[in-house]
Amino acid sequence: MTLAAFLSVCLIHLLAAMSPGPSFVVSARTAATEGFRTAAALAVGFGLGAALWATAAMAGLALLFELVPALFVAMKLGGAAFLLFIAVMMWRHARTPLPEAGDLNPRGPLAAIRLGFLTFASNPKTAIFFGAVFVGLVPAEAPLAVRAALIAVIFCNETLWYLAVARLFSLPRARNAYGRLKALLDRAFGTLIAAFGLKIAFS
Repeated sequence: MTLAAFLSVCLIHLLAAMSPGPSFVVSARTAATEGFRTAAALAVGFGLGAALWATAAMAGLALLFELVPALFVAMKLGGAAFLLFIAVMMWRHARTPLPEAGDLNPRGPLAAIRLGFLTFASNPKTAIFFGAVFVGLVPAEAPLAVRAALIAVIFCNETLWYLAVARLFSLPRARNAYGRLKALLDRAFGTLIAAFGLKIAFS
């Protein structure tokens, strides 16, 4: 595998990671409501989710989805249901006041990592995305070390991007702005998450 092809995979994934989606919405809200540490752990969960789908694509999961469409549909519906659950929770707690910075009661790191992982894993179309990129740029004879390096870069891309998002939305100015508009923003975020879930289910 050439260096140019390796860097192309890394760049394509970084651009995909930066595109808005359910992970961005969950990251921004978590950073504003629970602080940077929780959102940072969430970012690690996103990275693990990306690494999971990349590994699955290399193992041929995208091809399996084509051969067994019912499996893909089942995973889509399961992922969509999880996102819709998150959306409902956002709407239910939209009017709950944002706690003061000193009174934050954030979820633990493991719970945040789990939420990030499940949020990212809720979209099996990611495996198809990775499969398409790998088929075009990663030769079948690419050694295991190169494949492992690609997965490591994908994990780092996803995690570092959402660490940046977490830092931005956990700043006092962003948190204060969120607090003033919490009910409106939570409902907007909940609607977006629901839309992403329905898009996954029906696309």
